[in-house]
Amino acid sequence: MDAKVFDKTKLPSRHVTEGPARAPHRSYLYAMGLTKEQIHQPLVGVASCWNEAAPCNISLMRQAQAVKKGVSAANGTPREFCTITVTDGIAMGHEGMKASLASREVIADSVELTIRGHSYDALVGLAGCDKSLPGMMMAMVRLNVPSIFIYGGSILPGSFRGQPVTVQDLFEAVGKHSVGDMSADDLDELEQVACPSAGACGAQFTANTMATVSEAIGLALPYSAGAPAPYEIRDRFCMAAGEQIMELIARNIRPRDIVTRKALENAATVVAASGGSTNAGLHLPAIAHECGIEFDLFDVAEIMRRTPYIADLKPGGRYVAKDMFEVGGIPLLMKTLLDHGFLHGDCLTVTGRTIAENLASVKWNPHQDVVRPANDPITATGGVVGLRGNLAPDGAIVKVAGLKNQHFSGPARCFDGEEACFEAVSSRAYEEGEVLVIRYEGPKGGPGMREMLSTTAALYGQGMGDKVALITDGRFSGATRGFCIGHVGPEAAVGGPIGLIRDGDIITIDAVEGTIEVALSDEELEARRQDWKPRDHGFGSGAIWKFGQGVGPARFGAVTHPGAKFERRAYADV
Repeated sequence: MDAKVFDKTKLPSRHVTEGPARAPHRSYLYAMGLTKEQIHQPLVGVASCWNEAAPCNISLMRQAQAVKKGVSAANGTPREFCTITVTDGIAMGHEGMKASLASREVIADSVELTIRGHSYDALVGLAGCDKSLPGMMMAMVRLNVPSIFIYGGSILPGSFRGQPVTVQDLFEAVGKHSVGDMSADDLDELEQVACPSAGACGAQFTANTMATVSEAIGLALPYSAGAPAPYEIRDRFCMAAGEQIMELIARNIRPRDIVTRKALENAATVVAASGGSTNAGLHLPAIAHECGIEFDLFDVAEIMRRTPYIADLKPGGRYVAKDMFEVGGIPLLMKTLLDHGFLHGDCLTVTGRTIAENLASVKWNPHQDVVRPANDPITATGGVVGLRGNLAPDGAIVKVAGLKNQHFSGPARCFDGEEACFEAVSSRAYEEGEVLVIRYEGPKGGPGMREMLSTTAALYGQGMGDKVALITDGRFSGATRGFCIGHVGPEAAVGGPIGLIRDGDIITIDAVEGTIEVALSDEELEARRQDWKPRDHGFGSGAIWKFGQGVGPARFGAVTHPGAKFERRAYADV
């Protein structure tokens, strides 16, 4: 591509590279070894969520180098920077999980501030773990400069005595160990083999769910989100993304041209079709919020309600992300959905072409059983279902992929916080048929809306995963399975019904009809509300306190600022 096609008078980087007044600014760029030609080319931010916290992120810095080569090859000047990641597998089961959802906002904010502060013209963002994926995509649509998203790739499955395993098996093994069904030596052996490579958790947990979203929503190159982290082809995708970002600058194709209402519906469709994480019900409204599009939990749930479940992926199914990539990847999943009328094919993508154009040459692979044809699904409705009722007027969400019984009714056993429930589960201080209620774990009440994988996995490990239900105003991990309902709103911290129920109240959940009810009259709930008092969450300062002060309801994505609807100064047009 000829560098002369770029008119710097219309790009943000003109504020730091052009004209006599910017001589001091240019001196900094010369100090880093840039040439005059490089300084006057478009400046492309290459943002990665690299850190040494977990395997999800460890390969991102290496992949960023391939992106930079692609940018340079297409006559752009890459400028690399890192932002944070809080990795859920490490944060799980203790107070560290309060930092997880807040990190999504920090990632989006820090990428925005870096791009704004240095006047970069475009963004290629690399992310590897749960909240870093939506956080990076939120930054892209917020800034609205040409952008391409790159997933760092999934981990390879481990092998335990000849059987494939993931970290989900390890969390459930803790439950087995607690009831004497697994020895300490076996647990020790399993933990050493469950995670054998770089990459994010390998099944259709939150990271792979949002990676699938990145292709379906149009921000990632086709096939790029499916390749496991150790595969060398990842560098080719990264190089291609670096080259393609220059094409997007030249054609002025921006994220809000791509992330439309239809694109969000496509994203919700692939989540349901793949039995993805319930966390998508939080992240898709947050991405929509950055675009100024109204798209809340109920909109997500409506799409999921009418979408067939067709990808046989763990935790509800048999396969992991690597398996789907090797039989045709996310385009195979999207192609059958498109062919049978479940996707909008006219949505623009970062290729510069539409979804339908990208998928035109994709052929069905009949020699595999990872993905079923959309007209011959595993189940007729999506793997994720929205719920509503007097216990959750603002909605709730449950993953039903792999769930045999979608009805449950039983007496409540209430816990104010995850630790109390986990202790009861660990000591088997609960009864079959009960509905375990974990409250004061919502966005404000936690603060931070923690995931509950340690508790749900322990239940499964004890063989009780389908014998009790669990509801919370917090979240569940993408690895959670069983009758587990999250995002119950309004949350307990603001006086929602989940904070008013008592031990023994009968709760009925119907995932087929999409209802969640407690057998209490409106009058009784109102009488209890009069006696209810807010609960101190224990944080008086710092990042967790700040998140709790500003965060909104889960229904709208648990966001912390007014969003594009109230935007007066769009960065891309400064």
